[in-house]
Amino acid sequence: MPKDAAVEEFAGLLRVLKERDGRSYEALGRRLSVSASTLHRYCSGATVPEEFAVVDRLARLCGADEEERRALEAAWTEADRARRRAASPAPTPVLALSAAPESNPDPSAPDPTAPDPTAPDPSAEDLSAPEAPRARPRRGAPVPLLLAAAVALVVFALAAALLGHPTRTASAPDPAPASTAPGRTAAPLPFTWSIDSQLWEGGCGHTYLVDRAPRAVAPPPVAADSGAWAGTHGAVHGGEALVRITVQGRSPSDAVVLHALHVRVVDRAAPLPWNAYRMDNGCGGAVTPRHFAVDLDRPRPLARPVDGLDASGAEVRKIPAVSFPYKVTSSDPEELLVSARTAGCDCRWYLELEWSAGGRTGTLRITDGGKPFRTSGTRGRPAYVHDSVEGRWITDSDFEQPGDR
Repeated sequence: MPKDAAVEEFAGLLRVLKERDGRSYEALGRRLSVSASTLHRYCSGATVPEEFAVVDRLARLCGADEEERRALEAAWTEADRARRRAASPAPTPVLALSAAPESNPDPSAPDPTAPDPTAPDPSAEDLSAPEAPRARPRRGAPVPLLLAAAVALVVFALAAALLGHPTRTASAPDPAPASTAPGRTAAPLPFTWSIDSQLWEGGCGHTYLVDRAPRAVAPPPVAADSGAWAGTHGAVHGGEALVRITVQGRSPSDAVVLHALHVRVVDRAAPLPWNAYRMDNGCGGAVTPRHFAVDLDRPRPLARPVDGLDASGAEVRKIPAVSFPYKVTSSDPEELLVSARTAGCDCRWYLELEWSAGGRTGTLRITDGGKPFRTSGTRGRPAYVHDSVEGRWITDSDFEQPGDR
């Protein structure tokens, strides 16, 4: 029996996610707590999951964005309807049953409604005498009762079908799963957050890739103006991107727990063939706590906590890295610094921050103004530093790639 078109469309979306992720059915199944064969049946269209929750977990595991998850939910809703239609029994001809004749079904038996040839002629009877009760049924009287009974049976059958096979409609979606996507959260987030994606190491060291000759590139800006300078030149972070995320609770007493920070790479390409421009000749600075290092060249990058340094005293002191979970309130915010490096790709990526508060859970998607962050390797590219005396960019023969450090 051919598969329903809605089921085929839903299975096709699952296959795209699975193939893009690259992991086997067995590896994904272990993360989803389902067998490899069950996951294969979902992706082949042999069966449709009864609940969307497992589909949503698969989508998140494979790095699907919010728009992809909404499209997947719509496709699952249609496929689930098709599954329920196929599983429902054929309707019972209740009208035919309720309108069955009351007479003897034996065709050889006499019709009890036919006139009795032995009965006297009614025209010869005394019309003043009371009419004796007749044994035969009257055809016309039960019609309203039969129709009412038929309607009642239809209503009963429909109610039984609905109770046994609940349906889902677009106007009444299922409740959101425990881990609610940002787009489906009705209540506001229990915290505020902000990002800065144009940070320089130590406030002075950074490299940008720019598709311009040195004479067409303005002198380095101060760190505070780096965003405007990068936007004017169409610059891309070279070798390393630093992203600072600030999270603060809305209540001084009700804490928000930050559980994990995930890295999602949405696109990889060869490093850009552009010139590399260094904003300085090198500078140092202490690394703050809550610092996470990301190697974008790995197949599945992770945000790994890094030890911090305290240079406030006479000696530099190491501060051991503190991993998740963290708690934040309105009086106790948290700053997360992500250092994403690459030497071998032009990578577009974003972050996902898992949180919980007051019985709610969710995942916050962190992007660069609605677009993925972008970092490209600089290996083999012409490198320049700015000579403030001569007022021009000069070749930097001792250029060190951030991705190689």
